[in-house]
Amino acid sequence: MLVGSVSTSSTSNTRPLTVRIGTRESQLAQLQTTIVTEALKSKHPGLEVKVVFVTTGGDKTLDRPISALGTRGVFVKELEEALFANEVDLVVHSLKDLPTDLPDGLCLASVLDRADTRDVLISRDKTKFANLPPGSKVATSSRRRTAQLRHIRKDLEFIDIRGNVPTRMRKHEEGLCDAIVLAAAGLIRLELEDKITEYFDFELSTPAAGQGALAIECRSADSEILKLVAAIEDAQIRAEITAERAFLDRLGGGCSVPIGAVGRLRSHGVLSLLGCVASIDGEKLIRTSMEGSIEDAEQIGVSLASKLLDLGAGDLLEHLKLIPVTVSPP
Repeated sequence: MLVGSVSTSSTSNTRPLTVRIGTRESQLAQLQTTIVTEALKSKHPGLEVKVVFVTTGGDKTLDRPISALGTRGVFVKELEEALFANEVDLVVHSLKDLPTDLPDGLCLASVLDRADTRDVLISRDKTKFANLPPGSKVATSSRRRTAQLRHIRKDLEFIDIRGNVPTRMRKHEEGLCDAIVLAAAGLIRLELEDKITEYFDFELSTPAAGQGALAIECRSADSEILKLVAAIEDAQIRAEITAERAFLDRLGGGCSVPIGAVGRLRSHGVLSLLGCVASIDGEKLIRTSMEGSIEDAEQIGVSLASKLLDLGAGDLLEHLKLIPVTVSPP
């Protein structure tokens, strides 16, 4: 619950409102939490924030691909437990880590600050993806990325890589692989964009639903917190991710499934959604798009998913369940 209260009078002995924010301990998570904190303070002068660090299952287990852990939201579960235990008032996520099926009593209360949504390549000598020598080792933490990139380059070897962004980059520099594929947003927030070799077009590597955006999750019944975070909501981002997450939910895909979706607001309130489903071996890939009014964001996502199912996406998703885990999400 909230500590203290916000005073609208000149009384000096009224304690300021304090909000407890739960977050992971990585440098990127802390930067993202700072973005949320500053946004809240700009809208609510006098607000005090206490950051509570939470170690998630995905942070603890680094010797296996994430999709092999067999748990829901491996970067999310412990943060949600802290909400249920009333240890924090809200938690900050990278939205792409947040499953579409939130537990009863919790809600996606606010979305904001969407950075570049593209996937990127970091390689030795700044070699572009198309020019990587056959047999090059490309490291990724994502089945989605592997599936799409294998569709283009079946002559490359895709391997799993774990750890936060600086750790993955260090492993690359130490010779684990010839190239790594990451989300542009994290590198930009860490001020490492100069390391990027190439930005992938959406039609080459369609991002994960919600990629690049920050999410605030809180208890559904916390009216005070809901009002606080509503003030920093970005309506355009909300429309984009509503379409993306509806698409993902309709396909029944979690973060370990090779499904990509990216919404983009066009002119005059038109929302365009690009979605794809691919087989892990890269042999089959279905990618198409749909657009409509921004007010119909959820229906756009559902309709596009239905279109992909009609094109055979269901068979790809069923076949995926029979394939041993080799790389991790999302």
